[in-house]
Amino acid sequence: MKKALLIGLGIMVLGLIAFAGVRMYTKSFSPEAVAETSKVAGIKVTYSRPSKKGRLIFGRDKDNALSPYGKVWRTGANEATLIEFQEDILMAGKPVKAGTYSLYSVPGQSTWKIILNAETGQWGTEYNDGKNVMQVEVPIRIRPTVQEQFNIYFEDIPEGVNMILSWDQTEALVPFTHK
Repeated sequence: MKKALLIGLGIMVLGLIAFAGVRMYTKSFSPEAVAETSKVAGIKVTYSRPSKKGRLIFGRDKDNALSPYGKVWRTGANEATLIEFQEDILMAGKPVKAGTYSLYSVPGQSTWKIILNAETGQWGTEYNDGKNVMQVEVPIRIRPTVQEQFNIYFEDIPEGVNMILSWDQTEALVPFTHK
């Protein structure tokens, strides 16, 4: 009995070590980052930053784009990107309750769909649309230069902030204002 318990415990410890090793390995390719602003509702975004590495990032599915138009993307790499609001807020004019959500997006040629999902803690590709809290369409703009590594940052606007999702030559602008 004691021997079986020790073997089981040993297997569990080895599993945890292997999991931590794989996690560190994948994060070395797409490091974790945090973007935050206190201007509106104390927004904090925790995400991983994949790199372009010569790949086609946004485009048609048949062109083997990494994030094809019209398909849900985890908005980063590794675990699902998390966005946290300290207070109730308006996202693209729609009310959002304070809390933490997973952030997904659907890239398009002229607009993106931004999705807040109530399920958190999942690997980024494990998307459950039944847990969507809201979705909004937002505009994009074309960058004059290539953004090699995915980046999220905030840009002040007169009534609040834009959260900018920037990668390759595309930037999606997600407006946040006080409720």
